[in-house]
Amino acid sequence: MATISAATVKELREKTGAGIMDCKEALSECNGDISKAVDFLRKKGLATAAKRAGRATTEGIVESYVHMDSKLGVLVEINCETDFVAKNDDFKQFAKNIAMHITATNPVGIRQEDVSKETIDKEKEIYRAQVLEMGKPEKIVDKIVEGKLKKYFKDNCLMNQAYVRDPNITIEDLLNEMVAKVGENITIKRFARFKIGEE
Repeated sequence: MATISAATVKELREKTGAGIMDCKEALSECNGDISKAVDFLRKKGLATAAKRAGRATTEGIVESYVHMDSKLGVLVEINCETDFVAKNDDFKQFAKNIAMHITATNPVGIRQEDVSKETIDKEKEIYRAQVLEMGKPEKIVDKIVEGKLKKYFKDNCLMNQAYVRDPNITIEDLLNEMVAKVGENITIKRFARFKIGEE
């Protein structure tokens, strides 16, 4: 079994924000391999998040981000279980990062369920026309349309989007990491994006 140096533990802590004991456990489970340990901690975070998912989130903050030219901005409400976590610097930074991400990516909703039936029907109609235009046989058209719709949700629903500051993870991954870090359920409740000149 590999001996885990303090420097390796420190490096993993800096990468993940996880506690010392969690980092030591992850590194010993993964024979000192940092990238495997990151994955190990992420999976553990997912398990922790799943356990906490049903707990009520009645505290939290409203965070804002205004782009440099003051023509684009976002307000986002992020909830947690206690006022203690709401005042935590890591939680505040997480909220700021989510607001900045929304400013950059302009999602249509938080989750797939938030996208209106009208929007989905309109997208399907466009995709169907595109696929038929390409001369694809009718029997595979629906399959291709479903694939395009999945990609639409991945690109346009906040929780499915790749995080702008680290495209290797989704916003849902980032949220789960935060849940594991603070030990409370966290929910992104709602957001509003304002752009000068847009209706």
